[in-house]
Amino acid sequence: MLKRSLVMVALLVAGFAAGIALHTAFTQGDTVFSGKPASNLGVHDGRLAPPGRTPNNVSSQAPKDDAEHYIAPLRFRGNGAEALAALRKVLDAMDRTRIVRHDGEYLHAEFRSKLMGYVDDVEFAVAEKEGVIHVRSASRLGRRDYGVNRARVEAIRRRFEAAQGPTLKA
Repeated sequence: MLKRSLVMVALLVAGFAAGIALHTAFTQGDTVFSGKPASNLGVHDGRLAPPGRTPNNVSSQAPKDDAEHYIAPLRFRGNGAEALAALRKVLDAMDRTRIVRHDGEYLHAEFRSKLMGYVDDVEFAVAEKEGVIHVRSASRLGRRDYGVNRARVEAIRRRFEAAQGPTLKA
């Protein structure tokens, strides 16, 4: 009886996993893991949304002493609109990326994970006088991201700096 019960549980788990895999493989666009965008996306009073309390997000506008959430903004030379256009080219070249909005001094992109289709929202806002592009990257679902948002922003930074020439110093 115990053996039969264990086999049934194993079959149920395998069936669930197969269903998720099929759903992900054959669904174009949103999956059950996509989540919905936060209602506070965008620039409000000159700032991106503050970081959440969970460890699955980073922001260049978080307090610098908040090591879990703070990440340096992207530095640029010259005109902010041109820098944001160069940044968009960097994003366009990245896999599983969709530009949702790019207007004025704001850019919002969605990054989708390969296997399960989780979506992270990444926002950029130009601060022309400071010579920086502020960034916020946040997972829509879950509590932990195992450093994915931070690693993505650092990868974007490296590509953006390479596109601009020699690294800019703080």
